[in-house]
Amino acid sequence: MTRRLSVAERHAAADKDLLLADIASQSTWTQFLVEQAVYAVALNEDTFSCNLLRELLPELGHGFLGAAINAMRQGGLIEHTGQYVPSTSQATHGHPIAVWRLSIKGSEVAARRRARAQGRAA
Repeated sequence: MTRRLSVAERHAAADKDLLLADIASQSTWTQFLVEQAVYAVALNEDTFSCNLLRELLPELGHGFLGAAINAMRQGGLIEHTGQYVPSTSQATHGHPIAVWRLSIKGSEVAARRRARAQGRAA
């Protein structure tokens, strides 16, 4: 039986030439794309919530946002700040949602990816 990669391992190993079959065996394509969007936002923002992500994602991605956030948290790439903000989604009636930030592990994964990409570019 093939071992499934963790979310952190998937993102650390992600290259532009990933095969669709590889992605499909690890996660659904849509969830993987939403995870990539969460990771990109985490790399560029000090803190973020699903409010910001919903603004950036197409409607199709909204359903995967909770699963992606949970997978990224469980994988150790993002962490809860302990803060909450009101949701801007009309469906949630403004209930509080978590504020997240990139974790130390998430920063380390990003640094390894950048170093690997720079090595290929040289």
